[in-house]
Amino acid sequence: MPRQLRLEYPGACYHVINRGNYRADIFKTEGAKAAFEGCLFEACEKSGWVLHAFVLMSNHYHLALETPEGNLVTGMQWLQATFANRFNKLRGERGHLFQGRYKALLVDRGEALGLVGHYIHLNPVRARVLPTAQLDEYRYSSYWYLRRRGQRPAFLRLETVLESAGELADAPAGWKSYDDYLSWQAETGPVGKSKAYVSLSKGWALGTAEFKAGLVRDHGMAAKSRAWEAQGAHEIRQDQWLLELQRCLAKLGRDADEAKLERKSAPWKVAIACHMKQRTQASNRWLCEMLHMGTPVGVSQLVGRLRRDGGPAAECLDQLTEKPKT
Repeated sequence: MPRQLRLEYPGACYHVINRGNYRADIFKTEGAKAAFEGCLFEACEKSGWVLHAFVLMSNHYHLALETPEGNLVTGMQWLQATFANRFNKLRGERGHLFQGRYKALLVDRGEALGLVGHYIHLNPVRARVLPTAQLDEYRYSSYWYLRRRGQRPAFLRLETVLESAGELADAPAGWKSYDDYLSWQAETGPVGKSKAYVSLSKGWALGTAEFKAGLVRDHGMAAKSRAWEAQGAHEIRQDQWLLELQRCLAKLGRDADEAKLERKSAPWKVAIACHMKQRTQASNRWLCEMLHMGTPVGVSQLVGRLRRDGGPAAECLDQLTEKPKT
Protein backbone atom coordinates (compact mmCIF):
# COMPACT_ATOMS: atom_id res chain seq x y z
CA MET A 1 0.00 0.00 0.00
CA PRO A 2 1.37 3.49 -0.84
CA ARG A 3 2.83 5.36 2.10
CA GLN A 4 1.10 8.39 3.54
CA LEU A 5 1.82 11.95 2.60
CA ARG A 6 4.65 13.61 4.51
CA LEU A 7 4.81 17.08 3.00
CA GLU A 8 6.69 19.54 5.20
CA TYR A 9 7.13 23.28 4.82
CA PRO A 10 7.45 26.19 7.28
CA GLY A 11 4.09 27.13 8.73
CA ALA A 12 2.31 23.90 7.71
CA CYS A 13 -0.62 22.81 9.89
CA TYR A 14 -1.66 19.18 10.42
CA HIS A 15 -4.31 16.97 11.96
CA VAL A 16 -2.16 14.18 13.41
CA ILE A 17 -3.74 10.87 14.50
CA ASN A 18 -2.38 7.57 15.76
CA ARG A 19 -3.64 4.54 17.67
CA GLY A 20 -2.21 1.93 19.97
CA ASN A 21 -0.92 -1.21 18.26
CA TYR A 22 -3.86 -3.56 17.62
CA ARG A 23 -6.01 -0.71 19.00
CA ALA A 24 -4.68 -1.45 22.47
CA ASP A 25 -5.67 0.92 25.29
CA ILE A 26 -2.20 2.43 25.72
CA PHE A 27 -3.68 5.52 27.43
CA LYS A 28 -6.01 3.59 29.71
CA THR A 29 -4.41 4.86 32.94
CA GLU A 30 -4.04 8.42 34.16
CA GLY A 31 -0.30 7.84 34.42
CA ALA A 32 0.01 6.90 30.75
CA LYS A 33 -1.99 9.95 29.69
CA ALA A 34 0.11 12.22 31.88
CA ALA A 35 3.31 10.72 30.47
CA PHE A 36 2.21 11.26 26.88
CA GLU A 37 1.07 14.82 27.58
CA GLY A 38 4.49 15.48 29.09
CA CYS A 39 6.23 14.07 26.01
CA LEU A 40 3.95 16.07 23.73
CA PHE A 41 4.73 19.30 25.55
CA GLU A 42 8.46 18.51 25.41
CA ALA A 43 8.19 17.87 21.67
CA CYS A 44 6.43 21.21 21.16
CA GLU A 45 9.20 22.99 23.08
CA LYS A 46 12.01 21.17 21.25
CA SER A 47 10.46 21.55 17.81
CA GLY A 48 9.04 25.05 18.13
CA TRP A 49 5.54 23.73 17.36
CA VAL A 50 2.30 25.59 17.96
CA LEU A 51 -0.37 23.31 19.44
CA HIS A 52 -3.90 24.41 18.54
CA ALA A 53 -5.75 21.44 20.07
CA PHE A 54 -5.13 17.93 21.40
CA VAL A 55 -6.94 15.06 23.09
CA LEU A 56 -5.85 11.71 24.48
CA MET A 57 -8.40 8.92 24.36
CA SER A 58 -7.95 5.41 25.73
CA ASN A 59 -6.38 3.97 22.56
CA HIS A 60 -5.54 6.94 20.33
CA TYR A 61 -4.66 10.62 20.19
CA HIS A 62 -5.47 13.64 18.02
CA LEU A 63 -3.29 16.73 17.57
CA ALA A 64 -3.85 19.97 15.67
CA LEU A 65 -0.28 21.09 15.09
CA GLU A 66 1.43 24.00 13.37
CA THR A 67 5.10 23.65 12.42
CA PRO A 68 6.73 27.08 11.93
CA GLU A 69 10.03 25.38 11.09
CA GLY A 70 8.57 22.70 8.78
CA ASN A 71 9.79 19.85 11.00
CA LEU A 72 6.84 17.52 11.53
CA VAL A 73 8.71 14.29 10.82
CA THR A 74 11.66 14.79 13.18
CA GLY A 75 9.39 16.06 15.93
CA MET A 76 6.96 13.17 15.61
CA GLN A 77 9.80 10.65 15.53
CA TRP A 78 11.09 12.05 18.81
CA LEU A 79 7.61 12.19 20.40
CA GLN A 80 6.53 8.65 19.59
CA ALA A 81 9.90 7.01 20.15
CA THR A 82 10.47 8.78 23.46
CA PHE A 83 7.02 7.94 24.81
CA ALA A 84 7.29 4.31 23.65
CA ASN A 85 10.68 3.92 25.32
CA ARG A 86 9.46 5.43 28.59
CA PHE A 87 6.23 3.43 28.50
CA ASN A 88 7.97 0.10 27.83
CA LYS A 89 10.73 0.75 30.36
CA LEU A 90 8.18 1.53 33.08
CA ARG A 91 6.29 -1.70 32.41
CA GLY A 92 9.21 -3.90 31.51
CA GLU A 93 7.78 -4.53 28.05
CA ARG A 94 9.13 -4.53 24.49
CA GLY A 95 7.71 -4.13 21.01
CA HIS A 96 5.75 -1.60 18.99
CA LEU A 97 3.46 0.64 20.96
CA PHE A 98 1.70 2.47 18.14
CA GLN A 99 -0.25 1.18 15.14
CA GLY A 100 2.25 1.78 12.35
CA ARG A 101 2.82 5.24 10.94
CA TYR A 102 0.81 8.15 12.26
CA LYS A 103 -1.63 9.89 9.93
CA ALA A 104 -0.92 13.56 9.21
CA LEU A 105 -3.49 15.49 7.18
CA LEU A 106 -2.48 18.93 5.98
CA VAL A 107 -4.95 21.56 7.19
CA ASP A 108 -5.78 24.97 5.78
CA ARG A 109 -5.72 27.82 8.25
CA GLY A 110 -8.93 29.50 9.30
CA GLU A 111 -12.18 27.55 9.12
CA ALA A 112 -10.64 24.13 8.45
CA LEU A 113 -8.17 24.38 11.34
CA GLY A 114 -10.93 25.60 13.63
CA LEU A 115 -13.20 22.69 12.70
CA VAL A 116 -10.40 20.23 13.43
CA GLY A 117 -9.98 21.83 16.85
CA HIS A 118 -13.71 21.51 17.63
CA TYR A 119 -13.68 17.92 16.35
CA ILE A 120 -10.78 17.12 18.66
CA HIS A 121 -12.44 18.71 21.68
CA LEU A 122 -15.64 16.72 21.10
CA ASN A 123 -13.91 13.33 20.92
CA PRO A 124 -14.80 12.37 24.54
CA VAL A 125 -18.45 13.30 23.85
CA ARG A 126 -18.66 11.26 20.65
CA ALA A 127 -17.04 8.34 22.49
CA ARG A 128 -19.70 8.72 25.23
CA VAL A 129 -17.06 9.12 27.92
CA LEU A 130 -19.01 12.10 29.29
CA PRO A 131 -21.68 14.58 28.14
CA THR A 132 -20.88 17.99 26.70
CA ALA A 133 -21.87 19.71 29.95
CA GLN A 134 -19.01 17.89 31.74
CA LEU A 135 -16.40 18.28 29.01
CA ASP A 136 -14.40 20.63 31.19
CA GLU A 137 -13.73 17.69 33.52
CA TYR A 138 -11.89 15.67 30.86
CA ARG A 139 -8.31 16.24 32.00
CA TYR A 140 -6.20 15.25 29.00
CA SER A 141 -7.46 17.63 26.36
CA SER A 142 -6.62 21.19 25.35
CA TYR A 143 -10.23 22.00 26.29
CA TRP A 144 -9.30 21.40 29.95
CA TYR A 145 -6.86 24.33 29.67
CA LEU A 146 -9.52 26.73 28.36
CA ARG A 147 -10.51 28.00 31.82
CA ARG A 148 -7.04 27.41 33.26
CA ARG A 149 -5.17 30.05 31.30
CA GLY A 150 -2.48 30.31 33.96
CA GLN A 151 -1.55 26.64 33.44
CA ARG A 152 -1.41 26.80 29.64
CA PRO A 153 2.02 26.41 28.10
CA ALA A 154 3.00 29.26 25.77
CA PHE A 155 2.78 27.06 22.66
CA LEU A 156 -0.88 26.08 23.32
CA ARG A 157 -2.96 28.58 21.30
CA LEU A 158 -6.65 28.18 22.06
CA GLU A 159 -7.35 31.48 20.30
CA THR A 160 -7.71 29.46 17.10
CA VAL A 161 -10.82 27.56 18.19
CA LEU A 162 -12.28 30.61 19.92
CA GLU A 163 -11.95 32.75 16.80
CA SER A 164 -13.37 29.96 14.63
CA ALA A 165 -16.44 29.71 16.88
CA GLY A 166 -17.37 33.36 16.27
CA GLU A 167 -14.43 35.64 17.14
CA LEU A 168 -14.83 34.78 20.82
CA ALA A 169 -12.64 36.45 23.42
CA ASP A 170 -10.22 34.44 25.56
CA ALA A 171 -12.13 35.46 28.68
CA PRO A 172 -14.98 34.07 30.83
CA ALA A 173 -17.75 35.30 28.49
CA GLY A 174 -15.96 33.83 25.48
CA TRP A 175 -15.39 30.51 27.25
CA LYS A 176 -19.08 30.25 28.08
CA SER A 177 -20.00 31.01 24.46
CA TYR A 178 -17.57 28.32 23.31
CA ASP A 179 -19.29 25.83 25.63
CA ASP A 180 -22.59 26.68 23.94
CA TYR A 181 -20.99 26.38 20.51
CA LEU A 182 -19.66 22.89 21.26
CA SER A 183 -23.06 21.87 22.60
CA TRP A 184 -24.58 22.90 19.28
CA GLN A 185 -21.86 21.03 17.39
CA ALA A 186 -22.46 17.88 19.45
CA GLU A 187 -26.18 17.93 18.70
CA THR A 188 -26.43 19.07 15.08
CA GLY A 189 -23.12 20.57 13.92
CA PRO A 190 -20.73 19.09 11.32
CA VAL A 191 -18.14 17.93 13.87
CA GLY A 192 -20.64 16.44 16.31
CA LYS A 193 -22.64 13.30 15.68
CA SER A 194 -23.34 13.90 11.98
CA LYS A 195 -21.60 11.82 9.34
CA ALA A 196 -19.76 14.88 8.05
CA TYR A 197 -17.22 14.78 10.88
CA VAL A 198 -15.65 11.63 9.41
CA SER A 199 -14.07 13.71 6.64
CA LEU A 200 -11.94 15.54 9.22
CA SER A 201 -9.79 12.44 9.74
CA LYS A 202 -9.67 11.11 6.16
CA GLY A 203 -7.92 12.01 2.93
CA TRP A 204 -4.61 13.87 2.65
CA ALA A 205 -5.58 17.52 3.18
CA LEU A 206 -8.41 19.49 4.79
CA GLY A 207 -9.47 22.80 3.30
CA THR A 208 -10.73 24.45 0.16
CA ALA A 209 -10.07 23.27 -3.39
CA GLU A 210 -7.86 26.35 -3.78
CA PHE A 211 -5.77 25.32 -0.77
CA LYS A 212 -5.22 21.82 -2.17
CA ALA A 213 -4.47 23.14 -5.66
CA GLY A 214 -1.96 25.55 -4.14
CA LEU A 215 -0.15 22.67 -2.45
CA VAL A 216 0.04 20.85 -5.78
CA ARG A 217 1.30 23.93 -7.59
CA ASP A 218 3.69 25.36 -5.00
CA HIS A 219 5.32 22.15 -3.80
CA GLY A 220 5.70 20.28 -7.09
CA MET A 221 3.79 17.25 -5.91
CA ALA A 222 4.04 14.13 -8.05
CA ALA A 223 0.98 11.89 -7.93
CA LYS A 224 3.05 8.82 -8.78
CA SER A 225 5.32 9.25 -5.76
CA ARG A 226 5.14 6.62 -3.03
CA ALA A 227 4.58 9.51 -0.66
CA TRP A 228 0.87 9.59 -1.46
CA GLU A 229 -1.80 7.42 0.03
CA ALA A 230 -4.36 6.15 -2.47
CA GLN A 231 -7.09 8.69 -1.76
CA GLY A 232 -4.60 11.52 -1.65
CA ALA A 233 -3.11 10.50 -4.99
CA HIS A 234 -6.55 10.56 -6.59
CA GLU A 235 -7.26 14.05 -5.31
CA ILE A 236 -3.81 15.25 -6.33
CA ARG A 237 -4.28 13.99 -9.88
CA GLN A 238 -7.60 15.78 -10.19
CA ASP A 239 -6.10 19.00 -8.85
CA GLN A 240 -3.30 18.73 -11.39
CA TRP A 241 -5.84 18.17 -14.17
CA LEU A 242 -7.77 21.24 -13.04
CA LEU A 243 -4.64 23.41 -13.08
CA GLU A 244 -3.81 22.26 -16.62
CA LEU A 245 -7.41 22.82 -17.74
CA GLN A 246 -7.34 26.37 -16.38
CA ARG A 247 -4.07 27.00 -18.21
CA CYS A 248 -5.61 25.76 -21.48
CA LEU A 249 -8.71 27.90 -21.07
CA ALA A 250 -6.60 30.98 -20.43
CA LYS A 251 -4.40 30.31 -23.45
CA LEU A 252 -7.44 30.12 -25.73
CA GLY A 253 -9.13 33.12 -24.10
CA ARG A 254 -12.00 31.00 -22.81
CA ASP A 255 -13.53 30.34 -19.39
CA ALA A 256 -15.56 27.66 -17.63
CA ASP A 257 -18.86 29.50 -18.12
CA GLU A 258 -18.45 29.39 -21.92
CA ALA A 259 -18.07 25.62 -21.73
CA LYS A 260 -21.61 25.40 -20.35
CA LEU A 261 -23.07 27.50 -23.16
CA GLU A 262 -21.31 26.29 -26.31
CA ARG A 263 -22.11 23.07 -28.14
CA LYS A 264 -20.58 19.79 -27.04
CA SER A 265 -18.36 19.50 -30.11
CA ALA A 266 -17.05 23.09 -30.15
CA PRO A 267 -13.57 22.95 -31.76
CA TRP A 268 -11.85 24.60 -28.78
CA LYS A 269 -13.40 22.08 -26.39
CA VAL A 270 -12.23 19.17 -28.51
CA ALA A 271 -8.74 20.69 -28.73
CA ILE A 272 -8.50 21.05 -24.94
CA ALA A 273 -9.75 17.49 -24.42
CA CYS A 274 -7.17 16.18 -26.89
CA HIS A 275 -4.37 18.18 -25.29
CA MET A 276 -5.37 17.04 -21.81
CA LYS A 277 -5.37 13.41 -22.85
CA GLN A 278 -1.89 13.84 -24.35
CA ARG A 279 -0.40 15.62 -21.34
CA THR A 280 -2.30 14.15 -18.39
CA GLN A 281 -4.19 11.04 -17.30
CA ALA A 282 -7.50 12.93 -17.22
CA SER A 283 -10.36 10.51 -17.84
CA ASN A 284 -13.01 10.94 -20.51
CA ARG A 285 -15.64 11.15 -17.77
CA TRP A 286 -13.81 13.99 -16.02
CA LEU A 287 -13.30 15.85 -19.30
CA CYS A 288 -16.93 15.52 -20.36
CA GLU A 289 -18.07 16.87 -16.98
CA MET A 290 -15.64 19.79 -16.87
CA LEU A 291 -16.06 20.79 -20.54
CA HIS A 292 -19.74 19.86 -20.84
CA MET A 293 -19.11 17.53 -23.77
CA GLY A 294 -22.00 15.13 -23.28
CA THR A 295 -20.75 11.61 -22.59
CA PRO A 296 -17.36 9.97 -22.04
CA VAL A 297 -17.85 8.02 -25.28
CA GLY A 298 -18.53 11.28 -27.09
CA VAL A 299 -15.27 12.77 -25.82
CA SER A 300 -13.35 9.72 -27.04
CA GLN A 301 -14.95 9.88 -30.48
CA LEU A 302 -14.36 13.62 -30.94
CA VAL A 303 -10.71 13.39 -29.83
CA GLY A 304 -10.16 10.38 -32.10
CA ARG A 305 -11.63 12.28 -35.06
CA LEU A 306 -9.33 15.25 -34.39
CA ARG A 307 -6.26 13.03 -34.27
CA ARG A 308 -7.29 11.20 -37.43
CA ASP A 309 -8.72 13.94 -39.64
CA GLY A 310 -7.63 17.27 -38.18
CA GLY A 311 -10.31 19.84 -38.92
CA PRO A 312 -11.33 23.08 -37.15
CA ALA A 313 -10.06 21.92 -33.75
CA ALA A 314 -6.51 21.39 -35.05
CA GLU A 315 -5.77 25.12 -35.10
CA CYS A 316 -6.81 25.43 -31.43
CA LEU A 317 -4.70 22.41 -30.57
CA ASP A 318 -1.69 24.07 -32.21
CA GLN A 319 -2.21 27.12 -29.99
CA LEU A 320 -2.11 24.93 -26.92
CA THR A 321 1.03 23.08 -27.92
CA GLU A 322 3.09 25.90 -29.44
CA LYS A 323 6.12 26.93 -27.44
CA PRO A 324 6.33 30.51 -26.12
CA LYS A 325 8.48 32.82 -28.21
CA THR A 326 11.81 33.81 -26.71
